Amino acid sequence: MTAPTTATDVNQPSLEHAPQTGRRLSLPVLMLVIAGALALTSIVRLITGADGITNVSQMSTALQLAVPIGLAGLGGLWAERAGVVNIGLEGMMILGTWFGAWAGFQWGPWTGVLVGLIGGCLGGLLHAVVTITFNVNHIVSGVAINILALGATRYLAPLAFEGHQGGSAKQSPAVESLGHFTVPGLSDWLTDLNAKGWFFVSDIAGLLGGLVTDVSWLTLIAVALIPATWWILWRTPFGLRLRSCGENPVAAESLGVNVYKYKYLAVIISGGLAGLGGVFLSIVANPFYLEGQTSGRGYIGLAAMIFGNWMPGGLAIGAGLFGYTDSLNLRGGSTNVHALLLLGALLLIIGAVWLAIRKKYVQAAVTLVVGALVFAWYAGTNEVPSQVVAATPYVVTLVVLALSAQRLRMPKANGMPYRKGQGK
Repeated sequence: MTAPTTATDVNQPSLEHAPQTGRRLSLPVLMLVIAGALALTSIVRLITGADGITNVSQMSTALQLAVPIGLAGLGGLWAERAGVVNIGLEGMMILGTWFGAWAGFQWGPWTGVLVGLIGGCLGGLLHAVVTITFNVNHIVSGVAINILALGATRYLAPLAFEGHQGGSAKQSPAVESLGHFTVPGLSDWLTDLNAKGWFFVSDIAGLLGGLVTDVSWLTLIAVALIPATWWILWRTPFGLRLRSCGENPVAAESLGVNVYKYKYLAVIISGGLAGLGGVFLSIVANPFYLEGQTSGRGYIGLAAMIFGNWMPGGLAIGAGLFGYTDSLNLRGGSTNVHALLLLGALLLIIGAVWLAIRKKYVQAAVTLVVGALVFAWYAGTNEVPSQVVAATPYVVTLVVLALSAQRLRMPKANGMPYRKGQGK
């Protein structure tokens, strides 16, 4: 990062002095890429007859599954933009699930949302104290919080839930619903348009229909947090100072920024967002707490953040991708995953052509061979084993991270120890 040269610079919300984050696609190019991917998906749908891959129900389920992943990823983004690696997102989500359900079944779902968020903040505060004040390795602290959260909730669950109707040592009583909404008229029109099976148009209708049909109020809040995070971190003096702590804390301190304060705030907010993701799981996705409910979504959220290059928009796309692949388990998984083998083969072939144009012939050849193997798998089978369907979200996580690794650029001081006055 090129540090600002005057204190006035740090106080300005301009991007002129903000650190560059590597190569990023412009918005028009990104929209063209998304449109191209959707068009290719539409072609695959027409060839295979797997209408379920873009119908309204599939997209609605994908959105619901993407929300906790996106909230965990947002939590990771806040912490790492301030220079603190947060591997403890999973544990903070676990705290959110337990505290949300515990308060929710006693005092109502919105109280559960607030208490679950506070539970995640407590996990973030613990991580902040250990890593910022005592300079413990960030990875060690995060892993410890994951273990501690799991152990604490296992201990507390029997004490809090046993003896109540529907409660047990591993499950809370049911929590009332937060409520859902559907945009009247628009939802029905998009559903009818999606059912016509037209090329591209019906697929867009399915995507949009999933965003306006049977949507939870907490989903609406989670979606709004994406642009809110971008605006706060990239368009306000507060966000510029926070990001400077993750790029060059010594330079930020020399210009009057209280680095400890901003790091603490970022990690506590990070925990709150992860806790909110846990609340979504125990109040919206399921109306009760259940041991093991997070199922590694904190780690997938971290992967979505990395895939998005530490940017809110990219994170949202990554969370949507992982949520969509996860939704295949619930709705016609075998048929849909088999159809997506063809999509994967086509994408690999296109990638091989692109690499060849850029004169990366070895990579192009390897990509082409893999694409041919995937196509052979598709052509030689009529369905995929259920084990493959269950593993699809995790395989996609690994593949996406491997393919995106070349363009990633994390904050320069991310994970590095910092002591006040160390630059003097």
